[in-house]
Amino acid sequence: MARDAALYVCQTCGAVQAKWAGQCPACGAWNTLVEEVSAPRPPGALAPSKATRGRQGLAFETLDVETPTPPRLVTGVAEFDRVCGGGVVPGSVLLVAGDPGVGKSTLLLQVTSHASLRGVKTAYVSGEEAIEQVRARAQRMGLAEAPLLLAAETSLREVIDGLKRERFELVVIDSLQTMWSDQMEAAPGSVTQVRAAAGELVRLAKKTKAAVILVGHVTKDGQIAGPRVVEHMVDAVLSFEGERGYPFRILRGTKNRFGATDEIGVFEMGDQGLREVANPSALFLNESGSRAAGAAVFAGIEGSRPVLVEFQALVAPSAYGTPRRAVVGWDNGRLAMVLAVLEARCGLCLGDRDVYLNVAGGMRITEPAADLAAAAALASSALDQPLPQDCVVFGEISLSGDVRTVGRAESRLKEAAKLGFSSALAPRSAEEAGVMRVFGASRLSEAMSRIERADWS
Repeated sequence: MARDAALYVCQTCGAVQAKWAGQCPACGAWNTLVEEVSAPRPPGALAPSKATRGRQGLAFETLDVETPTPPRLVTGVAEFDRVCGGGVVPGSVLLVAGDPGVGKSTLLLQVTSHASLRGVKTAYVSGEEAIEQVRARAQRMGLAEAPLLLAAETSLREVIDGLKRERFELVVIDSLQTMWSDQMEAAPGSVTQVRAAAGELVRLAKKTKAAVILVGHVTKDGQIAGPRVVEHMVDAVLSFEGERGYPFRILRGTKNRFGATDEIGVFEMGDQGLREVANPSALFLNESGSRAAGAAVFAGIEGSRPVLVEFQALVAPSAYGTPRRAVVGWDNGRLAMVLAVLEARCGLCLGDRDVYLNVAGGMRITEPAADLAAAAALASSALDQPLPQDCVVFGEISLSGDVRTVGRAESRLKEAAKLGFSSALAPRSAEEAGVMRVFGASRLSEAMSRIERADWS
């Protein structure tokens, strides 16, 4: 009998090669090609004949057909529902990924428990823990009374058969990398197994209309483990983030076919699980009641939610020939650009001094509107001139030194006013909002001059 054709699959990028090689031609990784042989077709399973192949043809429709809005399963965890777009859509597949120990299993145990208490038929399938361990965590979190059905299984065939038989509305698979299909001669967690398991679970969700949430592992580079095709197959990709040493956790949507992307939900990790944070701005601000030199409060937007965070800067004399530049929570290249604009357009010489910049609370900011807040914090530290206690800062800086207009200025100012701020250093166009007193600046040099003179009258 002829031997089954062998393929070599890269365990890093998922590329398939006909021959083994020491280096993957697709991604360049070394010693990652592993031989994988597809299992033979089961007896009785025949290939489609030429007579039946393509008999039905494609059914086309026009764009003017009324399509109903997809219904939502509201889980009862408001921050999770917010990131999903108002709830989980039946028949959709969500991939939740995050670092080890960040709290993915804790979050999804809370989500499924609260959903089951609302009458949603829910299952939690664990491939990493025994049922006793999951039950003990639920008791510790005060969720022992939830009518949630638990299972501990890694066989993909058993999981699929059990879910088809019970007809659940919401299912959590913890985790995708532990699922093993007997149709593939590959180790659990390999690219082939992850791809096969994801494909079967996606088909199950579309066929049974059950919402399936998959837990995904991440690599040391922060990428989701397994082939990239998994992220294309699912309907939503949610990233669960958190810095070690901080109790705050952020659920961020990076892909969502049924809602907005870059939406965030904020949680606080405690002894009894994750607590929802309805007003995250209060968590990321200084609690001492005084403003030191080098601190500036940034009024930002995360998804549809305005959030206030504190930028902390320290400019100090350098003890070495090459000044040090360190940044936490913001882009390093963006810091270099702001420093160059401050020196070239405002005459603030920082080239021979150490510069440290930190975003308080473990938050990571990617919005360009944070440029002016970072520049204000750096200038405040270099000049030893604190900003007013009741002032927030936002605005984008161009390479020419202009302070550019940013979106949703009114929402930023309203969030600041809600927390007791009464003034803002912002682009001149923000003066039209009328929410609070705005010190408008069209050039970065104007803002730096105001900070240097402490002119806030």
